Formats: sequence, C-alpha cells, structure tokens
Amino acid sequence: MIRLDALEILDSRGQPTLAVAAQLEDGTKAWARVPSGASTGSKEALELRDGDPKRFLGKGVEKAVAHVLGPLQDAVAHLSPERQEEVDRALLAADGTPSKSKLGANAILGVSMAVAAAAAKSRGLPLYRYWKQEGPYRLPVPLLNVINGGRHADNNLDLQEFMLVPHGFPTFHRALRAAAEIYQHLKHLLRERNLSTGVGDEGGFAPDLRSDEEALELLVEAIERAGYRPGEEVSLAIDAAASELGQKGRYRVQGEAMEAPSLVALYEKWSRLYPVVSLEDGLGEDDPQGWQALNRALGNRWQLVGDDLFVTSRELILWGQREKLANTVLIKPNQVGTLTETFAALEACRNGGWRAILSHRSGETEDTIIADLAVASGAGQIKTGAPARGERVAKYNRLLLIEKELGEDGMYAGPEFFPR
Repeated sequence: MIRLDALEILDSRGQPTLAVAAQLEDGTKAWARVPSGASTGSKEALELRDGDPKRFLGKGVEKAVAHVLGPLQDAVAHLSPERQEEVDRALLAADGTPSKSKLGANAILGVSMAVAAAAAKSRGLPLYRYWKQEGPYRLPVPLLNVINGGRHADNNLDLQEFMLVPHGFPTFHRALRAAAEIYQHLKHLLRERNLSTGVGDEGGFAPDLRSDEEALELLVEAIERAGYRPGEEVSLAIDAAASELGQKGRYRVQGEAMEAPSLVALYEKWSRLYPVVSLEDGLGEDDPQGWQALNRALGNRWQLVGDDLFVTSRELILWGQREKLANTVLIKPNQVGTLTETFAALEACRNGGWRAILSHRSGETEDTIIADLAVASGAGQIKTGAPARGERVAKYNRLLLIEKELGEDGMYAGPEFFPR
C-alpha cells in the first residue's frame, strides 16, 4: 500500500518545483524533490508547468501536484514499494505518452523517487545500500562547475561551464578539499583582477572575461596557487552546451561564427594547451556528423559527453554507440522521468563500454538522491556544481557521509578513471 502526498516548493532559482512524499503501510514516509533544468535537450521528457501568468509567471506546478494526488496515486496505491520496476511501469502506463506530456515527467519522477526513498527507509537502509547491498563501492570523481557562463550566468561567456576534476587523490574527501581550496584561490584571483565574484546558477563565479579561453587560463593559475599540479592532481572539464550556440553545425563562439570543423579545431588546440580531460555537449544535438568528427579527433584523449544529445534515453544511447558519436553520457533522472529508465540508461552505458556521469540540474533542491545513485551504480563520476550554495554542497556532504559509512569498503574512482 502506497499513499502519496505532494506540494509546490521552490528550487534554487526561486522557481516552483515539486516535492512528493510516499507513505507506506508500516507508517514509513519519505519525501523526494524534483530538480529543473535551464539548458534542456529537445527530446527530454516534458516538465509540466501550469501556464497561468498570474502565478509564478506561468511556471507553477499545481497541475503536477494534482496529478500526483489523482491518477498517479490510483496507479500505485496497491503496489509493493519494493518492486520499483512495477511501480514505474504503472506510472508510465497512467501517463501513456512517450514524452510524459499528459501527467508530466516532474510528477512521475517525484513519485518514482519518493517510493524508492520510502522503501529504503522502511528497511532501515540508506538508498545506495538499498540499490546495491554488497560492496565494494566506488566513490565518484566530482566535476565542480567553478566558472559559469552561457544560460547559467549573466555574463559574456559563451560556453556554459568550466569545471575542476580533482582526480589525483586517494580519497573522495581529499579530492573535495582540493577543489574547495582551489575555488577560494580562484575567488582571490578574480578580485586581484577586478573581476566579479558573483556566482551563477550552479555556484560558480560569473565574471566577464576577454574570452572563454581565459577561463581555462584562470583555472590553471588557481590550481597552481592552491599548491596542486594541473593535469596530475586536478584537471579541467568543459560543458560547451553547444545546442545553445547555434543550429545545424553552425555556431558562434568567442564572437566568431564557425562551423563544426572549426569548433573541433578549437577544442584540439585547447587539448594541447590545457589539462582538459572532459568535454560535454561540444557540438549541438542536431549535428551528429560534427560529433563523429569530434570523436575521431579527440575521442581517444577526452571524455566526450552527450547530454542534450542523449537525454538519458537508453534508445538514444544505443544509437550514439552505433554511430560512434561520443564515449560518455550525462545521466539526469528528470530528463527521462523514472528511476527504472535511469538505471536502463546506466546499463546501456556499461554494456557499451561507455562512461556515465550522474548530474544535477541548474534549478536544484536540497535532495541528495543523485549522490546515492552515483555510489550505487558505480558510475564513478558526479557533476553537481561548485563547492558553494546549499543545494550543491548538500550532494557533496552526502558523499562525505557515505564515504565515512563505507570505510575501507569505499574506493575513490579518481585514479582509476583519470590515471596520471
């Protein structure tokens, strides 16, 4: 027996989102909170909004709340909470559309997550142990977005994220310490240059710079100032969010119009100059030929991460593997709508020899489910913003607690995923 509750709450941008609770027959109750993205792929499952301009400028989620309390409640009421696949199939059947456009992916995901959280709590288990009962466990490498641009900040940077990758350490807590120290040195460095230390949606600094390349230069200097070795202990990652930069293989970056081959050449140049190890959405979701060229050029040196390209869809991941478009997938549960579909996407990555990165959204909540999911899946990487802002730090602090609980049963993935 599952009884649902729901309400409209606020995300980290002050926009409405959904909180869902599942209460079980034994009285156990757990809440889940659903994130929301700003830079979204065209094939993502639908996030249902009310469209009433008199409430939250049309972004309210009262319809999604009503769907949780109505048709979704009816769909799962008499199911076992420990049969996640059965629960999620019932949710999908209640909606009946490929994009979850009838009831909303936000409503469906909220129920899916809440049921899992309640089932784990009822058994007295943390979520990661509920999903993976035996070790060893892998603590993920954090990708920390410390300079924001694109749609995540009100500045002049075209590319959306510049990240630290603290891989060359023996433990998660030591890696996180290094990233936090570099973040503070970066803040001092920006102040010295009279650049803004205001932050964007994901807690990274959002200065106006001469170019996107200057962001890479600043990060290398900040790493060195903090006393770490660029490329050996801490490397860099980029999220270009190229679908926001143009269409059909034509882009505008750093004030210059360029087609896919020129953009690939720019990335190749950066690969020689800076300790970059990962590039997300380097080309647009509508440019598969550009992705193939990028993979040929850099696929043996960099993680080439598809986000908008694959939107956590098993079918799109399999297509990408057949077409040799990338080698890594960003995994966002709210892109697809249920935990079962999220696990299917992770399995497709694993079976195809690809990597996966668990990811937050720019509009986040204090929910930490992706931290447990990263550990349970063994994905080895997580992306959840800068070491700042409570909704970002909540995930990192959750991983610190998991690491402490695991003791010797938890291994940090940094040296394995990014050997020196």
